Amino acid sequence: MKRTLPARLFLSALLLVLLSPLAAQSIITAPMYFDQVAANYRDLNDYVADLVLQVESERMEGQIYYKEPNLLRIDFTDPEEQVLVSDGSVLQIYVPRYDVTLNQALDPLSTTSPGGIATAQGLDLLRRNYTIAFLDSPNPVPLDNLEENPRGSSEPVVKLLLQWKNTNEGFREIELSIDSDQMIRRISGLTGDRRRVILTFTNIRTNQNIPDARFRYESPSSSNNFNNFLFGTN
Repeated sequence: MKRTLPARLFLSALLLVLLSPLAAQSIITAPMYFDQVAANYRDLNDYVADLVLQVESERMEGQIYYKEPNLLRIDFTDPEEQVLVSDGSVLQIYVPRYDVTLNQALDPLSTTSPGGIATAQGLDLLRRNYTIAFLDSPNPVPLDNLEENPRGSSEPVVKLLLQWKNTNEGFREIELSIDSDQMIRRISGLTGDRRRVILTFTNIRTNQNIPDARFRYESPSSSNNFNNFLFGTN
């Protein structure tokens, strides 16, 4: 006796076949979403934001300035008067506590500096050097776990998890939290020796016509200079 599919099951199968192309068109993968964020940063001329930088238990606060293609500056308010400036080729850090200026020639192909990740160039490097996935799902979630941190932010963000393709990168994994404007609100990186570095951006303002002079800096003449403090010399 020839068996036939029940009508309800047949209709369900037919709808699945007919609707699956439409569903596929609306699916966005993590790499596709990452590319949208990178494109948004490529369209920026500059931005300024309030910044909290945490390295393990140490916490620092200040204001970050970025201007394309590779100008970056952080004026710290805590610790007061500390400055970080990069023109994409050389990184300078003035540490008033010790009256020293640290100078480092930068490798343009490195993602070691987490501040540089929140730039078009930094995101392009991540795209090449890391695998990209959604942390849990493509659905927005609160920036902070309010059960663990009741004073945190409930702002909805999409969270991406990036994992290194090789051990030459400065971070073995990076978690990016991205807001509804496709701006990075938080970068959480785990270094090769498993130290946690977290940058949180608030009050982000884009296309502020920041002058180039903002990125010119001369440390006090009394400070002692140390060169190539991160990587040494070749």
